[in-house]
Amino acid sequence: MSEKAQQFAFSYLKEEDFKKDGLRPYAMYRDLGFAKATNGLAQAHVIKLLPPHTPEAAKLHFHSIHFQMVYVLKGWVRNKFEGQGEFLMEKGSSWIQPPGIPHAVLDYSDDVELLEVILPAEFDTVNL
Repeated sequence: MSEKAQQFAFSYLKEEDFKKDGLRPYAMYRDLGFAKATNGLAQAHVIKLLPPHTPEAAKLHFHSIHFQMVYVLKGWVRNKFEGQGEFLMEKGSSWIQPPGIPHAVLDYSDDVELLEVILPAEFDTVNL
């Protein structure tokens, strides 16, 4: 396996680093620098879902990834995972989404913040 060397990276919390330039138009993202440091092996960001919850968030979709995990830093989020059901995830909760599992964000608190780690950094999303 000929992987490029990974780089040391760090990220300090600065509110101005949250940008509306990510996958979801109803969210703000703070890039933690994993994609650059790992040469595309992984991506990590903190996500703030913006109030109010919109129908766009509840659309079923899936990602072409190898690994995806989410940890709730603040607030709560209610998700649906095809074949698994609905889950209310509160601060301190986490989940791993298997590759290709259809899912949707059904609702969330106005203050929700999530840590998401995805492999690889670049991936496709398919809306159903």
